[in-house]
Amino acid sequence: MRLSSFLCVLFVCGCFSPHLAKQTGLKRKTVNDRPVTGILTQIVSDAAMKPYGSTYIPASYVKYIESAGSRVMPIKLTLTTAEYENIFRRINGLLLIGGASNLETSDFARVSKIFYQLALKANDAGDFFPIWGTCLGMQLLTVLVAGQNLLTKATAENVALPLNLTPAYTSRMFEGFPKELMEAVQREPLTGHFHHYGLTVKAFKNNEKLQGFFTIISTNTGESGVDFVSTFEGKQYPFYGVQWHPEVNRFQWDSKLNFPHSPHAVQLSSLVAEFFINEGRRSLHDFDEFQEALIYCYTPVFAGNFSGYEQIYFF
Repeated sequence: MRLSSFLCVLFVCGCFSPHLAKQTGLKRKTVNDRPVTGILTQIVSDAAMKPYGSTYIPASYVKYIESAGSRVMPIKLTLTTAEYENIFRRINGLLLIGGASNLETSDFARVSKIFYQLALKANDAGDFFPIWGTCLGMQLLTVLVAGQNLLTKATAENVALPLNLTPAYTSRMFEGFPKELMEAVQREPLTGHFHHYGLTVKAFKNNEKLQGFFTIISTNTGESGVDFVSTFEGKQYPFYGVQWHPEVNRFQWDSKLNFPHSPHAVQLSSLVAEFFINEGRRSLHDFDEFQEALIYCYTPVFAGNFSGYEQIYFF
């Protein structure tokens, strides 16, 4: 069973408030203790899921973000550029989840590019805004930075692996993590991989744009012996990508799938989530308490009998 077939996505609530179109100033404080993380939705492609809705988000991503102290705003793929700009001014970070969308022609790619360009401009102006890409989301970040799709076959399907950390692993992402955990990351299968494509280390090193933008934090070897980039972070921008799925360690339980649930795997998931949300706390965008735009106005569906997820939000 392929995890990447279950697209990980969140939608802007159908009860989206017109008040979001009203821009407000930034709060004058150094830390935002009420962060809101936007999660971009995906289109349903799995036949078993189509009867429930046209778009969806696995609840594991929602729980993952909320567990680190952030609220979640699902973001639809059918809004106008002006609406995305208004949303950007309200949220404190963006999560690009996994799935099976085309990285150049899909609505997922189109909307991601809008937010990517807004984030570049904002960070350049001193308006801190982080982006995180998981699996397909990480792959999409490479396409946005390189300006082309450099992915190749790098299958690591339904397998848990340790990370081959580079000398740069003392990066922002893993800074302050316990020494024992960082040692375990390199010898224990703490990261769940569910992908057929990836960015090879060779392709990364041969592309000046990628080399100038990202620092490789870890690599892994796929089933065919191909070395692929499994973790990276931006050199100048708070943009992060993992080819593995940290959310599954605590929130997915299908016994047919290799989800790591050891104490170290749970600790890794928790600390990585807290790192990203703490990055979001540095964003001073003001959400204005529009509760009707948050995930709370939706109820997840039990999906354990037709997918690899226990619960899914359908839209």
